[in-house]
Amino acid sequence: MAFVRVISVSELPPGTVSEAIVNGNAYALCNVDGEIHALWGTCPHAHGPLGQGHLEGSSVLCPWHEWAFDCRTGQHEYLPQACVERFAVRVEGDDILLDPEARA
Repeated sequence: MAFVRVISVSELPPGTVSEAIVNGNAYALCNVDGEIHALWGTCPHAHGPLGQGHLEGSSVLCPWHEWAFDCRTGQHEYLPQACVERFAVRVEGDDILLDPEARA
């Protein structure tokens, strides 16, 4: 699959996270100081929607139980074995594009 448009940059200001659905799968899009990151959108703990959480620095926090994952690496804050996959993302103009088949 190729890159698909998921949201505009203007809809994802720095310090925010948003959920995008592509082919029935949820992804969490994070804007960390102007850098866009894409993660698998389901928390491995209790399957909470990461894209509906919030950012603290470079970490996205799951809205259900506050599990934190670094948007830049996908790693859990304290448990190295708990992580979420990262996906290729790019910005073209005001469009944020995601490739759901390209792991980053």
